[in-house]
This record gives sequence, structure tokens and C-alpha cells, in this order.
Amino acid sequence: MGECRHLERVLAMIQERGWTYRECMEDGCKSIDFEYRGVSYHIWEFHDQEWGVETNVRHGGGMEELTGDYETELMEIMKDWN
Repeated sequence: MGECRHLERVLAMIQERGWTYRECMEDGCKSIDFEYRGVSYHIWEFHDQEWGVETNVRHGGGMEELTGDYETELMEIMKDWN
């Protein structure tokens, strides 16, 4: 298993914007649950064949998996949220 990215930049963005969140670490992977405008969002990091996250930040109610540079992709999705 490689080094976990731990979503530091995403967590910093959430903290900077003052959103309510909860984070935890399990099996070397970080999970972040947060609220934005009354909607609950989830980012769950995993490592199978490669590192990735399961998240609903793009579709609210629908989950998707992101791999590769997923932290940058998450931040791109969330950048215009106020």
C-alpha cells in the first residue's frame, strides 16, 4: 500500500470556509463528512489497486469514485461554493 494523501488541501478549504465537518482515519485512509447549505457531503478515501475517494460532492445524492489526482478534482468541484 502506498502513502495516503489524507486530503489535507480539501480539509483546509472546508476549515477556511467554516463548514461543519467531522473527520476520521481508518486503515490509513481519511474520511471527511461535512455540511454545506444544509446538505451532507461525504469524502471517503480508499486504496484498492490505486488510491481514490468515494464521494457525493458533484451530485449531492449520488456517489461516484474519483482516482488519480482526486484531491485537485474535489477542490475544482467545490471552488465556487460560497
